[in-house]
Amino acid sequence: MILTVTLNPSVDISYPVGSLALDTVNRVAGVSKTAGGKGLNVSRVLHQLGEEVRASGFLGGSLGDFIRGEIGASAINDGFTAISGQTRNCIAIIHDGQQTEILENGPEISAAEQADFLKAFKQQALEATHITISGSMPPGVSENFYNKLLEIAAEMKTPVLLDVNGKLLQETLSARSAKPFLIKPNESELAALIGQADLTDTEIIHVLKTEAIFSGIEMVIVTQGKDGALAKIGKEYYRIIPPEITAVNPVGSGDSVIAGFAAGLSKGLTATALLKYALSMGVLNAMEKQTGYVDTEKIDDCVAQMSVEHLNEGDGINE
Repeated sequence: MILTVTLNPSVDISYPVGSLALDTVNRVAGVSKTAGGKGLNVSRVLHQLGEEVRASGFLGGSLGDFIRGEIGASAINDGFTAISGQTRNCIAIIHDGQQTEILENGPEISAAEQADFLKAFKQQALEATHITISGSMPPGVSENFYNKLLEIAAEMKTPVLLDVNGKLLQETLSARSAKPFLIKPNESELAALIGQADLTDTEIIHVLKTEAIFSGIEMVIVTQGKDGALAKIGKEYYRIIPPEITAVNPVGSGDSVIAGFAAGLSKGLTATALLKYALSMGVLNAMEKQTGYVDTEKIDDCVAQMSVEHLNEGDGINE
């Protein structure tokens, strides 16, 4: 079983209005409401890949009930902790070829609710083969909360795939605590982690080899959008080049990549096969309108088109 953690989930509401008029009424047809949050995207893709998955985090109120209903209908195990507050809405207004987002902070999580979650997480971590932790933290949760989860996971000997934004990632990695098994910063986030400007591919590999902040992390995947990714696995380094596609909706592709790594690790894939498989999930998600969705019938073809180079001292060597 793979455990996913989404501490600050949401009901994602999409309003397509064509053109947005300010300071007046805008009427909307075809509203979309889905269970949202990076970890829930991971959960959906894992389920599509045939993995047993349990989704966890905090849920409360009628919006929390809506999310429980959504994941239940998707045959995803519900491991969420109940809270007294109301789960948040996140609104996207699609207009004039643009997307305007209105994101609520989320409910305040009490100390007692955090303690309830940690107790449940310890048992869930024991039962899981891998854990994914994704996204932001809701108000009231301490800055070192992810470090607490990493320490519990380490105690249970369960590897963690951590996918959080740059500032939170830096705070988590800088603490003297257990390290995640995998992180997935993009190029800008990697540069921010070490306080530098934009980095070349050669500089990225050098940073992964030498910077202490990455010590103890088995896998570092540096995503580069349509150009693919650079990866550190143990003491080996790789460049992954995806096929050229026409992207329909890239939102959720990063979450799909995390799902691909979790599923690939669960399947015991070797390094090159794992990289091709995981990055293919991001490509496949970008080809679909629906966020957090891959067409499983296209996986083999996409994997076959992925190119992986094994890097040695900054030079590419085709495998």
